[in-house]
Parts: sequence; C-alpha cells; structure tokens
Amino acid sequence: MHTVHAADLLRLTLDGEPRAGLAVLVDGHRVEAVAPLDELTAAYPGVRVRRWAGTLGPAPVHDGPLPPAPTPRERVHALFRLGAAAVLEAHVTDPALRAAAARNEVAVLPAARPAALVVGGRADLAVYDPDGSCRATVVAGRLVHRRA
Repeated sequence: MHTVHAADLLRLTLDGEPRAGLAVLVDGHRVEAVAPLDELTAAYPGVRVRRWAGTLGPAPVHDGPLPPAPTPRERVHALFRLGAAAVLEAHVTDPALRAAAARNEVAVLPAARPAALVVGGRADLAVYDPDGSCRATVVAGRLVHRRA
C-alpha cells in the first residue's frame, strides 16, 4: 500500500537545504519516489496522503545511549519521540533492549552513517517543527510516533 508523506518543507539529507513542494512516496517499508506532491498524487490516484506541518526529512541515527525509561520498550519509544529510527549497536548491548529495538524495526548499525532519503532505501522519516521538536516519526514505512 502506497502512502505519500508531504510537509511544508522537505530535506533529502539532515543538513541539506529544505525545499518546498516535494513529497515522499512510501511503498511498504521502502521509499519509492521523491517528487513534487502533485506529480505523485496524479501518478497514484487515491493514494493516502499524510500532510505534516513542519520539515520532513530522513530520520537520524541516534548516536548515544537510549533515553532513560522504565522498560526497554519505553526506551525505544523515547527514541521515536526524538525522531530517530536507528541506533548504534554499541548502545543496545542489553538483550532486552536489543529485542525491543528489533520488534519495533529500529535499525541497529555497527557505525554511524549519514541519514538521507534514498529511492529504494528504508522509509525512515521524521517531521520536525521549527523549534526542533519532533512532530512525527516513520520507521520502515510505519508511523510510530505522532504528536498532536
């Protein structure tokens, strides 16, 4: 099932220049296209469109210990509130924490990598407000966090 994610602005990389008018087409857990919103909705009539206020871009790799919380599941969900969809394996050595990350499809990486929206790549997206707070997080194509 296809979903289009559109926002006021879109960044292809975390440090890239934000651009207006672009959207991301997600098919399952992969990015299928990055194109102008009107082109995507014309090419996919009836596609579900999620419109976000703020800036949409790739979800970052969390490069430190996971936020503290009472349970491993809650620690993973605290990541989602930050907009992260990946962590470094050095910070998920506890088996319960690693299992919670796997259940929630958090990418566990051996080393940091630049976050970027790549056609064919995993659909890990985040939407940020102008103040830097995370409005929504999509991990492997699945909306896992949304702030009202």
